[in-house]
Amino acid sequence: MRKNLITICTIIVAFLAINCTKVFAFPPSSATTYEGIDVSEWQGEIDWALVSQSGIEITYIRASEGNDYEDPYAIENYNGAKENGIKVGFYHYLTATNEVEALDEAEFFVSIIKGLQVDCRLAMDFEYFGNLSREEINEISKTFLEEVERLSGKEVVIYSDAYNAAYTFSEELASQYPVWVADYGAREPGDGNWDVWEGFQYTDEGRVSGIYGNVDRDYFTDGILLSNSQEIPTNTTPDRGTSFTEITVQWGDTLSQIAREYNTSYQYLAQINNIPNPNLIYVGQTLKVPKLENNNIHDSSHILYIVEPGNTLTQISNEYGVSIEDIVRLNDIQNPNLIYVGEVLRINVIN
Repeated sequence: MRKNLITICTIIVAFLAINCTKVFAFPPSSATTYEGIDVSEWQGEIDWALVSQSGIEITYIRASEGNDYEDPYAIENYNGAKENGIKVGFYHYLTATNEVEALDEAEFFVSIIKGLQVDCRLAMDFEYFGNLSREEINEISKTFLEEVERLSGKEVVIYSDAYNAAYTFSEELASQYPVWVADYGAREPGDGNWDVWEGFQYTDEGRVSGIYGNVDRDYFTDGILLSNSQEIPTNTTPDRGTSFTEITVQWGDTLSQIAREYNTSYQYLAQINNIPNPNLIYVGQTLKVPKLENNNIHDSSHILYIVEPGNTLTQISNEYGVSIEDIVRLNDIQNPNLIYVGEVLRINVIN
């Protein structure tokens, strides 16, 4: 009896293992795959001639992190790879905690690679989420990806480990953007939302001639390659309906009063100027504000409002004298009962 029970359990475990593999493993998007690596400053000086001779066909290079850190080896790695016939993609390590920061990081990322001829989709590496909710993670991701596409004119890809590909990134994002998935030691990566992958990072302990120490190893498909590999435009100034200038805080100024003058909200000014306490600004302090053009606000029909804890659309609509329907329509809100702290809303103040 005991022996039979063990045998039955073994069969069940094997059955589950086989069927789980079938459910969660997913294939490349094409039969053609390329040998690849991804690198950053942690690899130090790279002999790209030896890398090419070892059979590497595609490399992803970290360009930037956050809104102010450029990888010191990014351009050197780009030049070395290009000179040795290796196709190049760039990725950005995203640290944004709200949509405004996501826009800033997208602008910074594209500014680093402007004028360069990139062969592969531009990648978002968003893997540390802190206390962000799943909804916030997906909104930040979507904002970043859309802005990178708009500024660069290039297609994008989401880099993610297998767990977050299955449980964090939404089906909506999966339907809009392809995935480059990391799943170390697996023959095929695990997934829950995507049907196929364009990149598969299968180890972080790879060895390649020309690189000292470990390096990430990848397989890539034709789908990782850009349909347009022309240079990233050099004019990457953001045009999101608002351009900015700087002012100096004068005696008696408050953030609310300045916000009224520049047709925005004090929450938005606090966010873009990294002011932790909106009630506390200082004489002589420099603030970024929406730019005045011909004595008019660049986008005079809207203000930008950042949702705070406890906000509802009803409360916001009453505060600004606009209808809930108008806010919903202007911001393409799917569920009027669901808005998120840190979310940026456009509010039509001229009816």
